[in-house]
Amino acid sequence: MRGANPIRVIIVGFGVVGRGVARSMLMERERMLSTGMDLRLVGIADLWGCMVDEGGLDIAELCSLDGVLARKTSIDKNMSSYDLIEKADYDILVETTPTNKDTGEPGLGHIKAALKGGKHVVTSNKGPIVLAYGELSKLAEENNVRLCYEATVGGAMPIINLAREALAGNTIISVKGIFNGTCNYILTRMVDTKLPYEHALSEAQELGYAEADPTYDVEGYDTASKLVIIANTIFGMNSKLSDVEVMGITRVTPEAIKLAGDSGYSIKLIGEVSRDGSLSVAPRMVPKNHQLNVHGTLNAALIETDLAGEITVTGKGAGSIEAASAIMGDIASIWIELYKT
Repeated sequence: MRGANPIRVIIVGFGVVGRGVARSMLMERERMLSTGMDLRLVGIADLWGCMVDEGGLDIAELCSLDGVLARKTSIDKNMSSYDLIEKADYDILVETTPTNKDTGEPGLGHIKAALKGGKHVVTSNKGPIVLAYGELSKLAEENNVRLCYEATVGGAMPIINLAREALAGNTIISVKGIFNGTCNYILTRMVDTKLPYEHALSEAQELGYAEADPTYDVEGYDTASKLVIIANTIFGMNSKLSDVEVMGITRVTPEAIKLAGDSGYSIKLIGEVSRDGSLSVAPRMVPKNHQLNVHGTLNAALIETDLAGEITVTGKGAGSIEAASAIMGDIASIWIELYKT
């Protein structure tokens, strides 16, 4: 038990999400202190190098740099992210490097190093959880630390912790929903504007909702990755991406959108995992008055249980502050469970 001592955090991957976590720590500091939780950001790492201050970094100054640490003269360009993870004095690693769906690196290596060193890990990085959840969970257990990853599935929309904690007394039968805001935005705009997929995609890219190469999102792989995480962590499966039947939205036409609308339905990219082991991602017809019929960049999930029936959650699935919300929730859960007196 650390009692009233500060909880020391390092962030590896000081990009959009990492900066969002830092800003959230600054925004919520007074409220957290009022509950007894004193979070200190003592180290950060990105491609430019690392910064460490055991007394706590100046978050306001860091955020004003827009994440470009090279502008900071005190940055150590010879210190690697692994040096920070293995040598710094901290309690929790926040790993927010970009997802690599093929190898999970560098996030996978970062998380392994922290767990082996007896440090708690909170991550938004899907790759390591998809590819090596069993190995990482075993490492966390062996070293008596926590591995938390709520931000990998629903962003600000809670799914993992909801299923594991609030619904712990239930048998969960299935989880299905909209897990990709980019696809949902494109499909929503195809309804609103009656324009073809290519035009809606271009608009999404101009607004920053879609990447220059949108394949990972629009072909359904992002949703499939999230289903694997749900399958393995909520249902205890040993699923891989290759176990998911995947169809994206690139073949959805204005004609299909109109036919669905005339019949009282919307077309949504739905990911579904069931207790029987089936995992699928595909455009589905959703009744217009259904709880999964959300619009724009919103995500929604319907959790079917034996006792509570159907539980639906809706929220923003992507964005700096939205991902930071889930990460901050995981940090708070570690503090409540392990450190709060």
